[in-house]
Amino acid sequence: MFDIKAELKKLPDMPGVYIMRDKDDNVIYVGKAKVLKNRVRQYFQNSGKHSIKVLKMVENIDHFEYIVTNTELEALILENSLIKKHSPKYNIRLKDDKTYPYIKVTLNEMFPRVFMTRRYEKDKAKYFGPFTSSITVKENIDLIHKIWNIRRCQRVFPRDLNKERPCLNYHIGRCQAPCNQLISEKEYDKMIDEVVEFLSGRTENVIKKLTEKMLEYSENLEFEKAGEVRDTIQSVKYLSQKQIVESLKGDEKDIIGYVRGENEECVVQVFFIRGGKISGREYFMLENTEGSSDRAIMTDFVEQFYSGTPYVPKEVVLQCEIENIELISSYLTESKGQKVSIIIPQKGERKRLVDMARNNAQIILDKFSKNISREKERTIGALEEIKNVLEIDFDLERIESYDISNTQGFESVASMVVFERGLPKRSDYRKFKIKTVIGSDDYASMSEVIHRRFTRYLKEKSGENVKKAGFDRLPSMIFVDGGKGQINAVKEVLDDLGIFVPVCGMVKDERHRTRAILYKGKERVLDTHSEGFKLVTRIQDEVHRFAIDYHRQLRSKRQVKSILEEIKGVGEKRRKALMSHFKDIEKIKDASFEDLKSVEGMNASSAQAVYDFFRGVCSSKK
Repeated sequence: MFDIKAELKKLPDMPGVYIMRDKDDNVIYVGKAKVLKNRVRQYFQNSGKHSIKVLKMVENIDHFEYIVTNTELEALILENSLIKKHSPKYNIRLKDDKTYPYIKVTLNEMFPRVFMTRRYEKDKAKYFGPFTSSITVKENIDLIHKIWNIRRCQRVFPRDLNKERPCLNYHIGRCQAPCNQLISEKEYDKMIDEVVEFLSGRTENVIKKLTEKMLEYSENLEFEKAGEVRDTIQSVKYLSQKQIVESLKGDEKDIIGYVRGENEECVVQVFFIRGGKISGREYFMLENTEGSSDRAIMTDFVEQFYSGTPYVPKEVVLQCEIENIELISSYLTESKGQKVSIIIPQKGERKRLVDMARNNAQIILDKFSKNISREKERTIGALEEIKNVLEIDFDLERIESYDISNTQGFESVASMVVFERGLPKRSDYRKFKIKTVIGSDDYASMSEVIHRRFTRYLKEKSGENVKKAGFDRLPSMIFVDGGKGQINAVKEVLDDLGIFVPVCGMVKDERHRTRAILYKGKERVLDTHSEGFKLVTRIQDEVHRFAIDYHRQLRSKRQVKSILEEIKGVGEKRRKALMSHFKDIEKIKDASFEDLKSVEGMNASSAQAVYDFFRGVCSSKK
């Protein structure tokens, strides 16, 4: 038994992170402390000063653990990591876990490339962004490739120089073939300098150069080409039309404002200012803000947002004061590698921008307040209905659902989908290929999957040296697509492993539609018009869809592999390259000889073999 009073006396007089857990060992709160001994004790003392949320949290604490760090800064970094990993019930959390697209120019390699990425790495490449729309990124990249004939391939230079003939892009005038050194590094780097200038917002030289080209075509009576260049100029002007903040030219800042609704909804609006322009904006919904102060909300947002975004600007401009401002400033400075300032403006241009961000947040809140209430009904409200029908007194924080799919015992697979607080958590979905069961035996297949999943839980939880696969959490309840047989198969495995997780069956009618929930040997019927019933149906449909998709994928791969294996001169590497390039066997069948030859790893003879094979198949079918 965990004796809280005794453990409080053992707390060290050092900085660190504390983790509060409930009786089911779920993480319900993560916090940091400059002095662990003082901070953790506060939760169990002076309860009259606590907010309602803190009182509820303390009531649910069964035991706690802590991790000592060398500094308070290390504690802050670890706290953010653990909040992101566990999504604790009582922490203020970012509802949206967004990653932003960037345009990357690989100045760290020979003959640089330009492409979209969502990973900001500390390499010698140059990044532009973040952008809030991947469509804008693609438009920019398409325009760059239209104006400058830079390479799109992933060849590594100088290793791959002169190894193969130029690809199709060279023959259609879309690349200058640096792979065969048909352009010098100096000339190529000049193009890249122009690309960087364009992405930095300095489009004047690009427009001037294109205008001269258009006039040259016109003078030579090449009106079609002149028209194409004119359209390109219009595209450059369109993409460069961003809102310019005159007094902030050349600066990079994030402007953050927020509003709170009557029902404690909280919307945060962020403006991204890059090179003196508002390059994008994004809003975020915050959860669990009830009873929290404005300072606490803004502090938690800043900590979580900048632990998840790959880019930190030179300046973070906030609507209100935050806690531990010096600590957070040090954290951001360390992340960026140069000084980062946190500013709470009282007047001037920055104050105007913060007000603008707050006003935008209010517009979003007004627009979506009904949707927010509706979403709560579909999720939290639905879970409460299910709890009442099942007659349980614990929260359904995390539901894992399992299903088996096969065709007459062929390619048996299983799916695991996860719903947290009534919403699908797709990052935690898992697929299983059945290994030990021969033929169509759904009960044995379910036993295998549950054994693999929860054996892995025990290994990851014990700290055993295994590759982490995200199985280190127990669900509040397991839903299986089936009745008593499936439930018993799951419970037997869990009993053998010494793990207790409640198991529910989702029962279908003769039309294969959700009918009821089977729990503790009793069918529990939900009103078919209720949100609880709709949520169970969504879970059942989702786990079934995920299993079917995986089964079809394996079946398709097997069919594709068997067809491509018949082509002489096309080995495993080339088969993989073809599928990676075309994605679909039909596209390989319809591809021209030049398209096939342009695939990395393919030469003229192998491309001809593939081309002839499928033309032979077509003629034989006729």
